[in-house]
This record gives sequence, structure tokens and C-alpha cells, in this order.
Amino acid sequence: MPLKGADCTTDETQAAPATRVRLAVFDFDGTSICGNSPVMLVWYLRRRHLLRKSVVLRILVWAAAYKLRLPQNESSVRSLVFTAFEGKPAAEVDRFLAGFYDECVAPRFRPQADAAMRAHTQAGEVVLVISATFEPIILQAMQHHPFKHQISTRMRIAPDGTYTREVEGLPVEGEQKLDAVKHFGDEHYGPGNWELAAAYGDHHSDRAVLAAARRAFAVNPDRPLMRTARKRNWDVVAW
Repeated sequence: MPLKGADCTTDETQAAPATRVRLAVFDFDGTSICGNSPVMLVWYLRRRHLLRKSVVLRILVWAAAYKLRLPQNESSVRSLVFTAFEGKPAAEVDRFLAGFYDECVAPRFRPQADAAMRAHTQAGEVVLVISATFEPIILQAMQHHPFKHQISTRMRIAPDGTYTREVEGLPVEGEQKLDAVKHFGDEHYGPGNWELAAAYGDHHSDRAVLAAARRAFAVNPDRPLMRTARKRNWDVVAW
């Protein structure tokens, strides 16, 4: 940040770079992987008796309403899942979630997604994975796949280093994904210095991000997204 009173009005500092940073954004669940990691996590926790039956029932009710496209509180369902981890040391929970990724999610990572990420990286683009799933899961995926940036749902850590049931900020879901991408681009590269070159998504809730991209890829799209993709001439790919 320039010192107060410094002259920052030269043409050189005001001009945008000749070439803007190009972002290639990938959704995670249903796009980069086959399946839904939060759903897998619920059953993983239930099998280990870490989630009460009453909590699982409430999650299932939420999921049914979500499928019917009824308005839902995105933070509330994540809070329910994290009843399994409330009050536990964050480092311990992060290791547990990393192990869950390795055991259950890693085998579902699509080789086509991996190849597409590598191709965008080789083309000089910045690969960004954006997801509503929990951050430790995405961070573990980052160790094995060609992306160095991610935006995902972060749960709040208490001053004593244990997890709470509160989402830090907003879950990265629906139109919040596009807001998060814009914030990432502006924060890392500066307003006007980047562009959304490509976006990949599978669900109708990804439409905002896909619509903002120069090139949109609907990956194994659900019916509403397929209709939008056909209407807007987006690429439809089967992975």
C-alpha cells in the first residue's frame, strides 16, 4: 500500500496491464468429482456414530427441500453437520477430514477434470476451485491435483482453537460463488486486471458463475442447467 501523500497518479500506475490474468474456475462436487462430498461426509459420520439420528433426519429434510428448490438456509445445514466436530481441536478435525477425503473422495476425482485443470495451467491461466464443501476437504484435494487456489466453506474456530458450528462468513453456494470469485480476483490482481476466462459447473446453482465466463462448460448438467446451456450455446461435456 502506498504511503499517505505519495504520488500515485502517473499514467503507468493507472493503466491496466496489457494482458489480464485469466481465471479458470471449477466447481468441485458433481463437476471435479463424481458425487457430493458433504452428502458422503454425513453418511461417513453416521457410520462412525458421530452424528445423532435426529441430526441426520434434519439434514435429510433440508436436502429434500433443496431438491424441490425451496428457499433454504445454507449455513444451517453446515452447522448441523459440524455438530460432530463442535468443541474439538481444529487441527484434529482437519486431519479427520483429510483422511475422509483420501478414503472416500479421492477415488471419485474425475480424470477429465484433472486433465482440464492441467491444460488451463499450461495455457497460463490460474485454476481456482470453488465449492460449498468444507475447506479442509478442498485443501487435501489441492495436495494431489493441479490447482493452487480455492474458495470453500470455512467454519469458525473459537479462541481456544476448537471448532464451533458457525460458518465464517457465508457458505460458498449459488450466486455467492460469483461474488467470491470477484472478491478473489480483485484482492489478488486488482479490479480490472483479471477476467473469468472459463468456468465449469454441473448444477443449476452454478449458472451465475458460468454466465460470467467467456467460455462456459456444463459438466454432466442437471436438467435446469442443460436447458440454460442449450439456450446460451454453452459447451456441454460428459465426464
